[in-house]
Amino acid sequence: MNPARVERGQVRLLTDLPNVGPAMKRDLELIGVRTPAQLIGRDPFKLYRSLCSKSAMRQDPCVLDVFISITRFMDGEESKPWWAFTAERKRKYGVL
Repeated sequence: MNPARVERGQVRLLTDLPNVGPAMKRDLELIGVRTPAQLIGRDPFKLYRSLCSKSAMRQDPCVLDVFISITRFMDGEESKPWWAFTAERKRKYGVL
């Protein structure tokens, strides 16, 4: 969902989360995440590595940006577009 349209009190489905559409929903389900609440307290890098492993391929690093955005959102931070986390991801994890 577009981050500007997310209403925290209305988040029930994965696609209610900021930056999550049908493809990202399928990726989350592949790694066992079925509800937004399951993202609370999760490590976005571990989610990313799990997706790479389960899909048997290296995922685009922007997927990690999305995982950062949704775990932060579920931990109480404001909704932001995924690209707001790109610089942080590059500083923290380098080139993936």
